[in-house]
Amino acid sequence: MRLVMIGLGRMGGNMARRLMKAGHEIVAYDRDAGAVQKLADDGAIAASSLEEAREKAGSPAIWWVMLPHGAITDGMIDQIAAGANAGDIVIDGGNSFYKDDIRRAKALSEKGVHYVDVGTSGGVWGLERGYCMMIGGPDQVVRDLDPIFSALAPGMGTIPRTKGRLKDEVDDRAEHGYIHAGPAGAGHFVKMIHNGIEYGLMQAYAEGFDVLKGKASEKLPEDQRYDLNLADIAEVWRRGSVISSWLLDLTADALAEDGRLEKFSGNVADSGEGQWTIEAAMEEAVPVNVLTTALFARYRSRVEHTFGEKVLSAMRFGFGGHVEMPQ
Repeated sequence: MRLVMIGLGRMGGNMARRLMKAGHEIVAYDRDAGAVQKLADDGAIAASSLEEAREKAGSPAIWWVMLPHGAITDGMIDQIAAGANAGDIVIDGGNSFYKDDIRRAKALSEKGVHYVDVGTSGGVWGLERGYCMMIGGPDQVVRDLDPIFSALAPGMGTIPRTKGRLKDEVDDRAEHGYIHAGPAGAGHFVKMIHNGIEYGLMQAYAEGFDVLKGKASEKLPEDQRYDLNLADIAEVWRRGSVISSWLLDLTADALAEDGRLEKFSGNVADSGEGQWTIEAAMEEAVPVNVLTTALFARYRSRVEHTFGEKVLSAMRFGFGGHVEMPQ
């Protein structure tokens, strides 16, 4: 299939490369001409403007937008819609707010243009490992796009099958790393909750390592102080522990490189999904104590920093290449 990829940053560029490796054609467009040229060197069809991308898009045109959420994405989708034809498809693969998806889908449907939202997880490792995707949109359109989603997804890999899913009638897309979650907005809603949970998991690791480091404090009686090797602790927990995870793997990598995490200040950003998760919980009257505390901890990190927040920064850099907020 041929599609236009708009936004060739940490995620968009590597997603385009993974699709090309699977035999799909990519029309590449980004305001950064250098990013376009790098992808063209890898086999993409370069476009220097949205108009040129439209000319090379094919029919129906498939537009995959990988831009920061909010006004930037809205503006780009409006520009695409202005020249779109009935049957064209717009995919937002960024971290948009699910209510924005509902609004966009309604507006585009008036022109006969289909809208699909794809919550995407995989970070800078996705080119090699594949991307976990949570998809919202019309059922038939999502099925028509399946060659794209299956190429981006991790596939079955070596993960054992869940016993309860060993049935012929079970949709196996989830086992391959992607799902059709429901209508417009459902994909980004599921990804939003995913990121809210991510905040909580990361905060738990960060606080635990902060307590471990603090055991060497001179505030404690001398016979109760331990100078613990945090890199070794992270490593041993990776091996058979019930708290092993990819986030712990990234923490172990960072601590093995520098046990003090000196290159991180602990000034931790949040990208919006944590706050949206709390807002959704409030609308539903669902208590989310851990997720709320994890979000507030990030706010506090911008005033004063702990070692635990350096651990948070290290994890965010490890999975997504996220750079700390400026001081």
